[in-house]
Amino acid sequence: MKAEDKKIAVIGIGGVGGYIAAMLAKAYPHVTMVARGARGESIRKNGLVLHSDYKGEIVARPERVVPVREMGQQDYIFICVKNYSLEDVCESIRDMVTEDTVIIPVMNGVDPGEKIRRLIGKGTVVDSLIYTVAFSNADFSVSQQDTFTWLCIGIKDADKKQQEKVAEVSAILKGADIDYKDQGDIEVEIWRKYILNCAFNVMTAFYDNTIGELRSDPVKAQQYETLVWEAASVGREKGVALTDEHINEVIHKFRHVHADNATSSLQRDFRIRRKQTELETFSGYIVQEAKRLGVSIPLSEKMYQGLKEMAAKF
Repeated sequence: MKAEDKKIAVIGIGGVGGYIAAMLAKAYPHVTMVARGARGESIRKNGLVLHSDYKGEIVARPERVVPVREMGQQDYIFICVKNYSLEDVCESIRDMVTEDTVIIPVMNGVDPGEKIRRLIGKGTVVDSLIYTVAFSNADFSVSQQDTFTWLCIGIKDADKKQQEKVAEVSAILKGADIDYKDQGDIEVEIWRKYILNCAFNVMTAFYDNTIGELRSDPVKAQQYETLVWEAASVGREKGVALTDEHINEVIHKFRHVHADNATSSLQRDFRIRRKQTELETFSGYIVQEAKRLGVSIPLSEKMYQGLKEMAAKF
């Protein structure tokens, strides 16, 4: 079957999902966007509007816009939801997934692929991560900032069938002009991003500071580095092949690359006092794994408890 005949769905049309969905719908005729309520109505009426620094202005019109339970069987399903919604999504789509279905979670954290394999138990899950600055606007358009957005995809220790499925996803992304890398050790790539987020999201939310404010304060800047090393120590204890070079690259980005005005999704959720956040993804998970493995990460624990106390007041 040619790529243009394949059925592709995107669940979660926020910043990340919106970028991916717009690029896919611009390139392929059989794209379903899973959205409901006012967002779904807006996309049906106006298309999905993407304001992209990297790819320009795009208005994408999908073949279908439906709630998740009306999605139906698909060849490829990109799941781009917050971690706290993943279980419900898996429950909703389980009967629509066949052995040939390919699921690509583009989410935060290190274990969404593992969760999907456990909760759905069929099809092929291709692990991924994305580097982008993208967010949804009040009018349901999506903005992507800066001159890059790219995915990293792969399956650890993939067998022949899994390698073929990764190659299929590569072809779909290439056809949609979505930048990507096919990585042999996807676990290392996921953890490289995760240790960044264990500091980036946690510190910006804890202090409600921009990255520029954090790095201009010597104490906070040192704390940021400590959080990176603490998270990496847990990953290493789990057997992830994180090198000192990987860790120092994350710190270099903090010191010299990230924009001064950069904020995080967790920080934005805390600012608006959102009840559901990804605190457990960025902080709770690493603290729990450290306890389980007997790894000492005192600063990560302190900030997790502080953020939990803040969130309890929402």
